[in-house]
Amino acid sequence: MYNLGIDIGGTNLRAGIVDTNGKILARSSKKLDENKSVEKMIYDIEILLSVLLKNLNISNCNLNSIGVGIPGIVKKNGLVKCINLGWNDSDFIGKLKEKMPLHNFKVENDATAAALGEAKFGSMANKSVAVMYTIGTGVGGGIIVDQKICSGSHNIGSEIGHIVVGDNFYNCNCGNNGCLETFCSATAITNYVKNCIKNGYNTSIYDIVDGDLSKINAEIVFTAYRINDELAVNAVKRFIKYLSIGIAGIVNILDPDVVSIGGGVSKSSDIFLPFLKEEVRKYIIYKDEEFCDIVCAALGSDAGIIGAASL
Repeated sequence: MYNLGIDIGGTNLRAGIVDTNGKILARSSKKLDENKSVEKMIYDIEILLSVLLKNLNISNCNLNSIGVGIPGIVKKNGLVKCINLGWNDSDFIGKLKEKMPLHNFKVENDATAAALGEAKFGSMANKSVAVMYTIGTGVGGGIIVDQKICSGSHNIGSEIGHIVVGDNFYNCNCGNNGCLETFCSATAITNYVKNCIKNGYNTSIYDIVDGDLSKINAEIVFTAYRINDELAVNAVKRFIKYLSIGIAGIVNILDPDVVSIGGGVSKSSDIFLPFLKEEVRKYIIYKDEEFCDIVCAALGSDAGIIGAASL
């Protein structure tokens, strides 16, 4: 038997059929249309499922379950809230079952699903208490305890990107000021550099983008760090500081076995990972005691599909 994993992002819908060892046997994807309604999403899922079954020459009967990672939450009453998709208390799960009654569906937050994938088959395998940060456009994450998702009493927990770690020069999309996401996401790194340049900071980054600040992204900042650009160095040090404050809070609360860093920013982990452990030590309570490993995620962009299939 196989499981289908579906990862719904802000711009793409990705799906894969996964075996019991966490191996993706077939995959398919499509760019999301402007119409991101629940009905259109379910239609697209049906199309991808049909393609995958045909590619493997199997039928619906060979699927044990279908797991879906969404950029939002599943409330205790089963309704789904996804701000990025415009879903507000949508009966996504009910409509899935109505359209595809032969299948068993499980739906979870996408970052949490990715964390489950890493806990079962990746960088956090065989660990009792595991925490994953997905650092990309925003900062998401998941907490896995004994191979089970820990999202709290109301299924709205593990939003570790929204732990407040300091005062910032702009507010988070959630409405608060100082969320980790506004210090450590790719967007945050870019915003910080742009703000410094607008305030007169001289940097080679300005020349790299030919004076067009809209071209600045986190990848360019990390590239500039490698040539010792002062602003890029400051931006990366700031990123490390606040990520360490966030991780230290998790260590003080959960004392995990491992913290894994995934998402697009993790592609530059060779720059920041070597400094994280000792920087985190500055902010934990028991500074002389051993604490969790901090590693780079192993499954890359497949973590969402594999984790969703494992729900």
